[in-house]
Amino acid sequence: MSRTSNRANGDIVRDFLSVADLLEEPQLAQLYAYLAREDEATVQDVMDELELAQGTAYSYANRLVDTGVVEVTQDEQPRRYAAREIDLTVTTTAGDREYTITPVLIDAVGRRETNGDIDTYIDRHGVAGLATALTYAVARERGEVTHWLMAEDLDISPLAAEMTLQALRPVVHEHHNIEASGASLDELDVDDGDTANDA
Repeated sequence: MSRTSNRANGDIVRDFLSVADLLEEPQLAQLYAYLAREDEATVQDVMDELELAQGTAYSYANRLVDTGVVEVTQDEQPRRYAAREIDLTVTTTAGDREYTITPVLIDAVGRRETNGDIDTYIDRHGVAGLATALTYAVARERGEVTHWLMAEDLDISPLAAEMTLQALRPVVHEHHNIEASGASLDELDVDDGDTANDA
């Protein structure tokens, strides 16, 4: 689903709305991310892995197929599903900011269901803010930035920055081939006066 200049405007709008659905509904994002990781899966696989009821799993899979971000790769029972590639760039009206929506971001959004730190960060800073935090998480795992720099740049507390980076660390390593670096939260000397609520 990467953008090309020869696509009809209707296709682009449809793709954007499909991706917007994923970002609005973490459970759909979680299912999309699972299919993207596994290449292909059946509804039974989805039920087992994501602990979804049968009706819910079928409903979510059909919704993703209908919106075009997932395709049926085997029509015979059991049907197999696969995620289509998403790489959508959105530019603000003023043209001064640009956000790229990738499977990595969708995976991070899907984890807000099970990760309170990601959920809190999205509540306070939105999905666009999470996209920015992801860029710091990737750079941190590459040893290019610290949680102090992220805190300063984004005007949040060092502890909130570190908690967010730790929460996003599994997402980064799931999608990027980066050797693990940095310390765990327990190993860090952070100011206890700062709290995650500053995020």
